[in-house]
Amino acid sequence: MLQVDGVNQYYGGSHILRNVAFEARVGEITVVLGRNGVGKTTLLRSLMGVVPVRTGRIVLGGVPITRETPYQRARRGIGYVPQGREIFGRLTVRENLLMGLATRPGSTPLPDALFELFPVLHTMLNRRGGDLSGGQQQQLAIGRALAAGPRLLVLDEPTEGIQPSIIKDIGRVLRRLATQGLDGAPMAIVLVEQYYDFAAELADQYLVMERGAIVQRGAGRQMDADGVRARMSI
Repeated sequence: MLQVDGVNQYYGGSHILRNVAFEARVGEITVVLGRNGVGKTTLLRSLMGVVPVRTGRIVLGGVPITRETPYQRARRGIGYVPQGREIFGRLTVRENLLMGLATRPGSTPLPDALFELFPVLHTMLNRRGGDLSGGQQQQLAIGRALAAGPRLLVLDEPTEGIQPSIIKDIGRVLRRLATQGLDGAPMAIVLVEQYYDFAAELADQYLVMERGAIVQRGAGRQMDADGVRARMSI
């Protein structure tokens, strides 16, 4: 679904992403790990087109999207859940979810599957987003990204500041999405995460970043044997 080849990104004179290359396959969760400041969020923002890459290629479903705008990438099927959720606090839950349909015709309904995944959103449709708890806001942010039925879901640290019970719920949702999507078709997921146990439980493949480069990769089931936990704590 997603191919990233030789991506480099700079902020001023700082080389932030260094020849990043990987694939994210349909039906799998690709987990990107690394300490703060190694370029994980910049990588996701580059995938979404929020920041342009200096060199390299990004291909979605066989189509090069390297120079496309964020809204063009959204139309092609990328759903993005940013770090910190970034919901619209003064809009209702329903209005926040409808924002996820901005690339679809105005008559497009919200998928019923959203409320199967996150029942709490259905009960709070008319409540303002800013009145929700942190965990509920995270579910809303994921629901908004899913509303248009993306083929690739990109999430930036969805467990940050969330209580353990909702972390488990989010984990179950992500595994179901990878295998079934919203409509029964599997999707690809790229997950940036620092919570090791959550990452290890979900990862089909893992990537470890240091100083803007991928320095280690492998199958998710091998994370413990590969010493990834120790590398994260260095």
